[in-house]
Amino acid sequence: MASVMHRSSSDGGSSSGWSDAAAAVAAAAEERAGWEARPSGMVVQARDDAAGPGGAPPRPPPPEIKVRVKYGGARHEVSVSPIATFGQLKKLLAPRTGLQPADQQLSYRGRPRGNAEYLDACGVKNKSKMALAEDPASLERRYIERQKNARIETASRAIGAVALEVDKLADQVTSIEKSISRGNKVAEVQITTLIELLMRHAVKLESIPAAGGDSSSQKNIQAKRVQKCVETLDVLKVSNARLQAVVVTTKWETFDAAATTQTQWELFD
Repeated sequence: MASVMHRSSSDGGSSSGWSDAAAAVAAAAEERAGWEARPSGMVVQARDDAAGPGGAPPRPPPPEIKVRVKYGGARHEVSVSPIATFGQLKKLLAPRTGLQPADQQLSYRGRPRGNAEYLDACGVKNKSKMALAEDPASLERRYIERQKNARIETASRAIGAVALEVDKLADQVTSIEKSISRGNKVAEVQITTLIELLMRHAVKLESIPAAGGDSSSQKNIQAKRVQKCVETLDVLKVSNARLQAVVVTTKWETFDAAATTQTQWELFD
């Protein structure tokens, strides 16, 4: 690797022994030789595996290193390339820890490291130690997800309870519909009572918060059922009012008093 040399000038100052153009040429030579400078200032071999000048074969990858990762009470030793990123290391840790890469927070030298940061650029070496924890953002997302699922479950239970009651009322509506279709008049109070009960369940459904997912669709289905039953009862109410009430009378047999048989009594002295 080329270096830049300095010499002292006669007036006590310093001037570059190489010109800027010479320094640029040296940097280009370093790059051609397969070296690159990291953001930290460390100069390492270039990462690409492309063939070198003149069709030379690609350089072999650097040997893997072993890093020790502490997660809770467990310690994991993972073999990884030194030029890998922390994001790639997280993928290797996922099957061992049960934490998905997006839920992991890897810290090295007391600092959380980003997925795009390179291990060697951050000074990671063989036997280096790291700490793994669940990402606070992931914990928050999981908490929000649990709260959402709890709301959906509560809404589903409430909708299910209303659905059972609507089933019973729907059976009564069907029974009244059959009776009126046969020409049998029913008491108007039966129809009005059913309408009132159905409207109460409609109010219950309206008060259940829409939690999204399947519960919202079930809520809409039950609301439509209630509406259909009420509309059916409104039509039946009109049809029922046109029917004449059937009066059942009992025919009693009458007897003529003159036709009654009188008993003749014999008198004895």
